[in-house]
Amino acid sequence: MSIFLYLSLLTISFLLTLKLLFKSRALKNLPPGPPYLPLIGNLHQLKQPFHRAFYELSRKYGKVFSLWFGSRLVVVVSSQTAAQECFSKNDIVLANRPHFLTGKYIGYNNTTLVLSPYGDHWRNLRRIATLEVLSTHRINSFLEIRRDEIMRLVQKLAQECSNGFNKVELRSKLSEMTFNTIMRMVSGKRYYGEDCDVTDVEEARRFRAITKELVALGGANNPGDFISVLRWFDFDGLENKLKRISKRIDSFLQGLIDEHRNGKRNTNTMIDHLLTQQQSHPEYYTDQIIKGLIMVMLLAGTDTSSVTLEWAMSNLLNHPEIIKKARKEIETQIGEDRIVDESDITNTRLPYLQNIVNETFRLHPAAPLLVPHYSSEDCTLEGYKVPQNTIVLVNAWAIHRDPKVWSDDSTQFKPERFEKEGEANNLLTFGMGRRACPGANLAQRTVTLTLGLLIQCFQWKRITSQKIDMTEDKGLTMPKKIPLETMCRLCDEQFATRIFYSKTLTRDPS
Repeated sequence: MSIFLYLSLLTISFLLTLKLLFKSRALKNLPPGPPYLPLIGNLHQLKQPFHRAFYELSRKYGKVFSLWFGSRLVVVVSSQTAAQECFSKNDIVLANRPHFLTGKYIGYNNTTLVLSPYGDHWRNLRRIATLEVLSTHRINSFLEIRRDEIMRLVQKLAQECSNGFNKVELRSKLSEMTFNTIMRMVSGKRYYGEDCDVTDVEEARRFRAITKELVALGGANNPGDFISVLRWFDFDGLENKLKRISKRIDSFLQGLIDEHRNGKRNTNTMIDHLLTQQQSHPEYYTDQIIKGLIMVMLLAGTDTSSVTLEWAMSNLLNHPEIIKKARKEIETQIGEDRIVDESDITNTRLPYLQNIVNETFRLHPAAPLLVPHYSSEDCTLEGYKVPQNTIVLVNAWAIHRDPKVWSDDSTQFKPERFEKEGEANNLLTFGMGRRACPGANLAQRTVTLTLGLLIQCFQWKRITSQKIDMTEDKGLTMPKKIPLETMCRLCDEQFATRIFYSKTLTRDPS
């Protein structure tokens, strides 16, 4: 490094440090927080998984505390009352999103539903999502797709376990099921399986690998997002990497749209519906908006559901008495003449099964820190000042384990707690306020129906007497560190025959 460059960096670092010191002193009544270093703030104190690191800090500095990510102020919320204050009194003020490098390249310059700033453009996207893409009517219209993909999963497991208990690996199967479900809803294509519709299977695998990589990156791993001097450099090659990924993803998504526009696929899909709307309202349904909606569906609707199912099955294997109780409910309410259907879920015919899902949402929220919020003006939170342009993180994982909300056994897997009326209202799994996840209904249906069929159709046990390792891995969706492997066999041969051989699956329900 030349002397000139070294002195320049040293000078800039010194000036930025002075700026941070003066800025922090000028801000009064901030939430308490740990001491910070010049230039980098508290970044050196953060260890993954972040939700656990923030939980430990909250035990020392309080349920609302502040950190400096470089030159950017961050307020972390770890209590139910403070979270409710965020999304009631301060809902509009905190309806913005901070801008990160990933949003620039992967989120179409922060214009997608999840990343767009609060305003007219976001309201238009929200309207399209809630009325045209994820409305109850649209979700109902894709019922056969969900049922078909879940039954394919069940049949695949049945084939592997037809001769008694057999070891199965669940993560890849659950991931393929959720990804195929969303892709069929979006474009009418299956990307995994023997009758996969895609001609270039390798390209499909590469695209899936890219989406997994994006989820693992988490959206805020670029030091330049917080230390402004580093924005001039790309030491770890992240920006160039994101540029390459964004071009490949955009090309892939545009190809899906062009296929439907050119009439190569004549199916009832989300893309078809949005292109029909594009003809009458081209300003609201541009190709970029459609691609952004597809991106959100893929990133927010695939790994989240499969990860939740893996956590649910892991907890059930560690608590076999809960599996027995759930199976007894299914036998009582559904009987042995048919399998669980989605109508059983929406009609709340299986409340204990729903309690299991809620308890999984509580202990293992797929977005443990939700999506970051950003203050558009000064506000107060539990008496503390939250200045304009502050990043606000809600630690849903910590709130879901708070004994003041969930009693002394808050860290235990206990579905019975949701027998208490209104208890599910304390969940933050899908966020709160105007920027809550619009896909909650779809996720609930997919996860609950899949779990119900896995319990009804199979017997499960651990491979060894040791309990399933529940260690979390790093990543935006909080996956298990060790993929779930378990022993599985069909519950009853006659029952299996009726399910898997006399029932004809719809191959093209769309």
